[in-house]
Amino acid sequence: MMDDSWHGRALVIVPTYNEQENLARLVGRLRSLSGDVHVLIIDDASPDGTGAIADALAAGDPGVRVLHRPGKLGLGTAYRAGFRYGIEQGYAYICTMDADFSHSPESLPSLLDMAADGYDLVIGSRYVPGGAVVGWPVLRKLISYTANALAHTVLGISARDCTAGFRCYRRRVLEALDLDAIFSSGYSFLIEMAFIVERAGFRVGELPITFVNRTEGSSKINRREIFKAMYTIVRLRTQRLPWERIMATYHASRGAS
Repeated sequence: MMDDSWHGRALVIVPTYNEQENLARLVGRLRSLSGDVHVLIIDDASPDGTGAIADALAAGDPGVRVLHRPGKLGLGTAYRAGFRYGIEQGYAYICTMDADFSHSPESLPSLLDMAADGYDLVIGSRYVPGGAVVGWPVLRKLISYTANALAHTVLGISARDCTAGFRCYRRRVLEALDLDAIFSSGYSFLIEMAFIVERAGFRVGELPITFVNRTEGSSKINRREIFKAMYTIVRLRTQRLPWERIMATYHASRGAS
C-alpha cells in the first residue's frame, strides 16, 4: 500500500485500441489506489466500443478523463498528447501503462515512491534482478531481449528495459525536453525517450516487475514495429542530436525550481 510519501497528483496515461474487455477493470483498480491518482484514457477510435466505455467511466468519475483521436495515430503520438495534458494540468508525476493488465496497477505506488525518492524516470523493468516475463512464447522473448540488449550496448543506455511502457516521469523531465523533436511514433518511441532522458542528464531508475502476457484482446506488436525499433537504434546511434540545447534547457529548469 502506498504511504503517500511522494505527495502530489499523479496522472496515468492509458492509450487504448480495442480494449473493451479490460478498460473498466483497469481504471477501477487504478482509481482504488490510495493517493491522488488520476487516469487519462487516449482512445484511437476503437471499433469495439472502447471509446464509449471510456466516456461512461469519465462521466461517473471526475478523476478520469478521455481524449478521443480519429484513428490509429501511433503510440508515441498518444504519449506526447498525454504528456502535454499532464504538464498543462500541473501533475507532479506523469505515468504510462498498457491497458491489457500486462502491468499490474498495484505496482504503480512503488514507481511513484521511487520517483519521490529522486529518480526523474522510473521504468517498470522485466530485465533487472527480480523482474520476469510470464506467458510469452520463446520467439517473442528473444525479440524483446535482443532489442533491449542492442539499445543497452549500442546506445549506451544504462536502463536494461528500454522498451517497457510502464513508466513514471517527473513533470520537470517532460517540461525540459522538446517532445516535438522526438522522431519515433510507435513502440520505438519508448527507446528514444529512454535514450534522450539519460543523455539529458536525468536520473533513471528501474523497478523489477512481473510482466504478464495479455489474456484478453490481441497484441498490438507486429513485424513493422519490430523493424522500426531496430531502425530507431541505428538512427540514434548515427545521427547528431542537439544535446547541448537539451542540457541547457534542463539546467535552466533546475535553476528556476
